[in-house]
Amino acid sequence: MASATGVGSHSGDDHLETLRMVFGELPDLPYLPELPARGVGADMIGRTASLLVDMPVEVQPSGWRITDRPGRDIRRARDHLTRDLDGLEEVTQGYEGPLKIQVCGPWTLAAAIELRHGDKTLADLGAVRDLSESLAEGIATHLASVRARVPGAQVLLQVDEPGLPGVLAGTVPTASGFGRLAAVEAPLAADRLGAVLPAETFTIVHCCAPDVPIEALRTAGARAISLDASLLRRRDEDRIGEALEAGVALFLGVVPGTDARLPDIGVIAKPALELWGRLGFTPSRLAEQVVLTPRCGLAGASPSYARAALARCREAARVLREDPEDERP
Repeated sequence: MASATGVGSHSGDDHLETLRMVFGELPDLPYLPELPARGVGADMIGRTASLLVDMPVEVQPSGWRITDRPGRDIRRARDHLTRDLDGLEEVTQGYEGPLKIQVCGPWTLAAAIELRHGDKTLADLGAVRDLSESLAEGIATHLASVRARVPGAQVLLQVDEPGLPGVLAGTVPTASGFGRLAAVEAPLAADRLGAVLPAETFTIVHCCAPDVPIEALRTAGARAISLDASLLRRRDEDRIGEALEAGVALFLGVVPGTDARLPDIGVIAKPALELWGRLGFTPSRLAEQVVLTPRCGLAGASPSYARAALARCREAARVLREDPEDERP
């Protein structure tokens, strides 16, 4: 298992420079960065919507909406992604090793994209099924494209589901904003999420929100769960322990995603060490199952801070690898 990685998003609009920085700071597990500041189609929703098969979308004043035919907005999103893949191919000449890419998950997508008549896709579970099937097909094509461009890569897929806790709790607002959409049962949520997780690919589900539904993510087939360590509560630890015992890896967010004073590496590694100690697992497994990351994406951070945050995660991960017995609380 790699020692450290990032979540995905960065600030600015220079994709090649950001790619070079990511590969320089995170040689164990680099990733394809996302630059939402570039505008329409570079955002998380539009970027993933560009992968949907036979389900074109466009931007309305209220946000992304399914439409009858592809238009300027979806072409712009596809152009952004194509340029990013071109840049990835350029930067990774001769690269061999793990490479992470990120897409938005079906439930967060369904809570954001509107149907043609204005309701959110989440309001119609049949439409959610259609969206997840379309997304699964698009993800398969996207993975094949990345592998063709970087033939030496072992591609990992991160599925971002920050909206899933709200979907399960019934707190997602209706399109009008005056009501709330009905809560989705956890088994159905796991089933639809699992439909987009390709069995042959190592998949990580990322959720930088409170109340991460760890059991649902495990049921869906996630090989790793990515979350914000600062949002964990003691009541979450039993479910985390069960997931780790079952072999699920933990991507643990340990540094802020926006500019802040970064503590030393011992402080950054402390949440992982203390959690491991409370769970009572063998210290030697710590570096095998835990990867350190920022708490969420770095779109709100300056480029210099982003570089420092990734470097500090990498350096702190050495504490987990080198002498876990001595560092264990």
